[in-house]
Amino acid sequence: QTILCLPRSFEYSQKNAVLVPVAALGVGGMLVYWLRSRHTIKTIEMGDGWWGSGERPLKGKEDESIRPFKIETSDKEIEDLHRRLEQARYTPPLEGAAFHYGFNSSYLRKVVAYWRNQFDWRKQVEVLNKYPHFQTTIEGIDIHFIHVKPSYVPHGRAVQPLLMVHGWPGSFYEFYKIIPLLTEPAGHSLNEGDVVFEVICPSIPGYGFSEAPHQKGFDAIATARIFHKLMNRLGFKEYYLQGGDWGSHITASMARMLPQSVKGLHLNLIFISRQSLRRMISVMLGAYVPWLVGLTREDVQRMYPFIQKNIYELLRESGYLHIQATKPDTAGCGLNDSPVGLAAYILEKFSTWTDKSLLHKDDGGLESKYSLDELLTNVMIYWVTSSIVSSMRFYKENFSKDPGLTASARVGVYVPTGIAAFPQELVHTPRAWAKETFKNIVTYSYMPRGGHFAAFEEPKLLAQDIMHFVRKVEQL
Repeated sequence: QTILCLPRSFEYSQKNAVLVPVAALGVGGMLVYWLRSRHTIKTIEMGDGWWGSGERPLKGKEDESIRPFKIETSDKEIEDLHRRLEQARYTPPLEGAAFHYGFNSSYLRKVVAYWRNQFDWRKQVEVLNKYPHFQTTIEGIDIHFIHVKPSYVPHGRAVQPLLMVHGWPGSFYEFYKIIPLLTEPAGHSLNEGDVVFEVICPSIPGYGFSEAPHQKGFDAIATARIFHKLMNRLGFKEYYLQGGDWGSHITASMARMLPQSVKGLHLNLIFISRQSLRRMISVMLGAYVPWLVGLTREDVQRMYPFIQKNIYELLRESGYLHIQATKPDTAGCGLNDSPVGLAAYILEKFSTWTDKSLLHKDDGGLESKYSLDELLTNVMIYWVTSSIVSSMRFYKENFSKDPGLTASARVGVYVPTGIAAFPQELVHTPRAWAKETFKNIVTYSYMPRGGHFAAFEEPKLLAQDIMHFVRKVEQL
């Protein structure tokens, strides 16, 4: 029996001699794959698109030239505006309503009177043209942008390219006060020029002087791809990004799409829409034991009472969003036809989004933060380009595909990130929540004042924070 068993044991030992190394290789391979997958950065597919009129041409390369562009006006344009302003109809406001029902029509009369009799659009066109404007055709539509380079660069200093992206109902004009601070910092007592930028501010397609998409489906991902192509066309391989509002969503998508091209991402609003049990626990415990859930005393002050600040106030301020995310063309046709309606619709946001308490004022506190010339110039950019409807469609294109804006948020942002949290922003996102999406937060700043339109309202504060962030990234 012993002799008979010898061949069997020999067979088993042979099998073991084969199986053990195979098993070891399998386990080892899985371990290596797991370790490598931990360090693999997921990205958004770049893809491609066509947003021009009709079918995409089968032959012929797209014109990649960069063409100088100048904003112009005419007597006819101004006369038409004045006629419409003179024929406006108003509904008297309720007594004591202030801005609680929207734009107060008594104050609106004053704004329109200034617009008709004192506002000088020709002069403002000159102001707009003080920076170099350009257009280039990408994916079938003309993309407008301004590109401002520093006039002087200190010896040995590298110029950092910075793409700044606006949101709704803003425009490239929001950045006019911050551009000189970034391109000529030494001349504005900012860090003696150790960080110097050349700034590129595009208009989102469908906004201002960027052509509106002719096809359905143009969303933040398509915008991100077009802006990467723009930067590449300008000769940049690596660059910094900055944004708030839609600009935040677009630039974060750019960072997810081509992280190797993004040196750093600076945001003054972040979208964190994914809900989780951990988040709910954080909200419940945050008011009582904030340190236990990673919140600071400043977070608590900005977030609570939670229902009032994160649900009631957000619902009050987001009615426009539901309209624009469902039937933008219906509401938009009236705004595109009436400059007074357009001004009321846009300027109301510059009141309550700058400071929620301003809705208690009869004039919405608009002139406490901005001049009427500044506010009306932004409105005029929408008016003269007839772009209000196409700008509103951007909500439908994004929310109809991804109602919670969560699809891209599942892909983490791994590029160095700076966050400037302004106290009057529509919603506050603490660092503890932000780091679930933004995996490499280099700076997180509790800004001392300011709201949603940071570059427009507090340009120096925002410029200082951008510089502080970039300085840290460059030292990494």
